[in-house]
Amino acid sequence: DAEVSTRKKTFAEVQTERLDQAERTVLIKCPSKLNEKKLLQYLSSHGNVKSHFFFESRGINALIEFSEKSSIASLQDDVGIPSASEHHVVPFKSRLFTFTLKNPVSQRGEEAPLHLSPQCHIPVKDLIEKLCLADSISSQMYILLDEHQLTEENIKLRFLACSLVRDFTCAYFPDSTVKPFGSSVNTFGKLGSDVDMFLDFGDTGRHATKMKKGPFEMEYQMKRLPSERLATQRILSVIGDCLDNFGPGCLNVQKILNARCPLVKFSHQPTGFQCDLSVSNSIAIRSSELLYIYGCLDSRVRALVFTVRCWARVHGLTNSAPGTWITNFSLTMMVMFFLQRRSPPIIPTLDQLKGLADEKDKHIIGGYDCSFVSDLRKIKPTKNTETLDVLLSEFFEYFGNFDFRKNSINLRKGKEVNKPESSPLYIWNPFEQDLNISKNVNQPQLEKFIAMARESAWILQKEDKTQQMIDKEPWGLAALLIPFGKSNSSKMKNRMKGIGSETIRSLLDSLKLNNANSQQKAVGK
Repeated sequence: DAEVSTRKKTFAEVQTERLDQAERTVLIKCPSKLNEKKLLQYLSSHGNVKSHFFFESRGINALIEFSEKSSIASLQDDVGIPSASEHHVVPFKSRLFTFTLKNPVSQRGEEAPLHLSPQCHIPVKDLIEKLCLADSISSQMYILLDEHQLTEENIKLRFLACSLVRDFTCAYFPDSTVKPFGSSVNTFGKLGSDVDMFLDFGDTGRHATKMKKGPFEMEYQMKRLPSERLATQRILSVIGDCLDNFGPGCLNVQKILNARCPLVKFSHQPTGFQCDLSVSNSIAIRSSELLYIYGCLDSRVRALVFTVRCWARVHGLTNSAPGTWITNFSLTMMVMFFLQRRSPPIIPTLDQLKGLADEKDKHIIGGYDCSFVSDLRKIKPTKNTETLDVLLSEFFEYFGNFDFRKNSINLRKGKEVNKPESSPLYIWNPFEQDLNISKNVNQPQLEKFIAMARESAWILQKEDKTQQMIDKEPWGLAALLIPFGKSNSSKMKNRMKGIGSETIRSLLDSLKLNNANSQQKAVGK
């Protein structure tokens, strides 16, 4: 019920609630043995503790959410400064604390085992064992989704990481906020993925028109620079230095200011996240909201995306490092396009969502029309009743036989259109319509994807589930998450004859060489 009520909220409402929640939250490093009840009793003396959980990141940590923000100020007044006997401390009072026992020996025996909230997913080997116990491919896909998706606790940690960075940016820009975007908020985030965050100065546009009433005008005196890019670089340079020099737990800070989108990369040790901080990228935020809407419309959408992305990772089709392979974002767009092409469609096209937009949904960014409806209640539910078993098999069939030489993928129109240029894989950016989001993908990587899709479609069509269960062999989705060629090699050769393509056969052979470590990495970003 809680999930259903959350799903009905608009993207903006959810973000506002989460940011407010994070402002009322602290993070406490705890001793390995702890009396949870006593800790909560102490914290409650500063105000009502609304929620809490424990997790592991270089030791035991507790995330504590108070009902009132004033409770944090009360707690901070009660907290001491660390001893400077070995190192001199930077006197920045954050919302990160260390809790220790004054006399641990006398309190021994009072501790009870703590429940630790998992912050990473189970290994693929363990996942396959779980999948084999399911009764259908649909059930297997929902199990995979449940194991990989961000938990409530992990989402709270992500927003807290942003909120802790905001405590620094507010020293320079009091009205600024730091918000997560991308996989942390679009409903397709996976446990263990990085946190993309951006520094938002939101109200600057409104301030420009604020003082235009009456016979006079008033405005701030501000530093003027020749370009927005230079301003972004200077802001990030200062914030990067600030995190590096004064931020507790901020390590390996890298300022990458000459990239197309300047950013600061750092490790946030208290939460355990790798973080990328940039300055407001409005189109990226719109992409996050679009995916949020698609993810909320039908439970099959997320289950299919998580399944396809895990499958791609197992077979070395995606990689967390930049390169010529298909990205998770491109794969997600391919799944969305496939769902638009079903009969009847499972999700609407972007043009259809734009048609439902009202005045408050209108967004023109850099000359690009990024308008679409934000109220989920205005979007009619699909009449499509296909099972995930069918959809997974059809996805592989569809893209295993897609004419990539001629056609491109367009989510705005929801139909195949002629490629405007010769990139092997052409997926139109939903908003910046002159960009191909998969321009990095080369021909060998695309052929590898086609080969894997055809092989997967073949396995799903030909397998005998009952016999495989009797023989205790992986079946359904579990069979697809074992790198092809690692087991049942004789059957594999027969299937390759069935495909009959020398190109595909050589690709499948080459996969055996680089798949030795793929299975362990399969659940990466």
